[in-house]
Amino acid sequence: MVNPHRYCVIMCGGIGSRFWPYSRSLRPKQFIDFLGTGRSLLQMSYDRILDIVPRENIIIITNEQYAVLVREQLPELAADQVLLEPARRNTAPCIAWAACHIAARDPEASIIVTPSDHLITREKLFLDSVTEGFAFVEENDALLTLGIKPTRPETGYGYIQVGPVVAGDIHKVKTFTEKPRLELAEVFVESGEFFWNSGIFLWKASTIISALKECAPDVANTFERGAGLYGTPAEAEFIRENFPGCMSISIDFAVMEKARNVYVECVNFGWSDLGTWSTLYDNSPKNRDGNVTQNCSVLAYNSTGNMFAVNDGGKLVVVDGLKDYIIADAGDVLLICPLAEEQRIKQMVNDAKLAHGDKYL
Repeated sequence: MVNPHRYCVIMCGGIGSRFWPYSRSLRPKQFIDFLGTGRSLLQMSYDRILDIVPRENIIIITNEQYAVLVREQLPELAADQVLLEPARRNTAPCIAWAACHIAARDPEASIIVTPSDHLITREKLFLDSVTEGFAFVEENDALLTLGIKPTRPETGYGYIQVGPVVAGDIHKVKTFTEKPRLELAEVFVESGEFFWNSGIFLWKASTIISALKECAPDVANTFERGAGLYGTPAEAEFIRENFPGCMSISIDFAVMEKARNVYVECVNFGWSDLGTWSTLYDNSPKNRDGNVTQNCSVLAYNSTGNMFAVNDGGKLVVVDGLKDYIIADAGDVLLICPLAEEQRIKQMVNDAKLAHGDKYL
């Protein structure tokens, strides 16, 4: 039987600018079926948690401009299962609101918080790890994050240094390090003491609320003012008035790097945050020339290691002499960029905004 006090919060408000122009402000990457499965990344995140969290205990928190998209993709959700942020304020305010909302409904609640745009390929191992994590936080005053065994010295992820084992695969956290230089990332991977920070968390609602009060009182105070309103019709109005004034800060900076009761569960369930075109390339099937095609037909001559993505499935792409490139066609925007230079896409988005306003965003 699924534990009725277990909840899942799926954070679904990001823009996904590193996947521009496929991911756009009106339809960001979490709402796109990147892998051709018939389900978007959001829907896949929802599907995989249903075996261990009751359907009615799944909360989606997103920007209010995506309310219609969430309703279209998850029509079975009740109105109080979709929390609409009136402004983007990073993950700490998002998590604080969700925790207060859930705690008002169920003071005994334990919660898994997960992004909506991750790829997990070994779902049975994921469920086993989450079940172990729930059991730990329900028995301990603990803030738990899932640490991914690194497969390469990745500079785009944060790292967690593990301390002593406290139970099963769970360790006390020694340190957090944000996106290190390549040389340091290589040392981290070789040491065996560091794991990627997945951005997936487990805790009791009461534990994270207490930690916010201690470590991020400015954030906590915003939501404390709404005590008694959560779960009532007045909640939405309180959030509209107070959420935009909340400081914008990640849960890592606000709480996880400061709190004393932080633990990491070391896992290996085939995880990727699908944050960039190269991670999509790495996790997609390739033809004999190492080319990946998404939603298009391709005739490629003397071309290897390319990522082709088109949002018009009727288009034929013909290339000659292209190696290790992104070719992404979003109708009114065509991006052609070396995979090795994809970190420049955010700058390209900024340049497009300066030159053309929001027309192509």
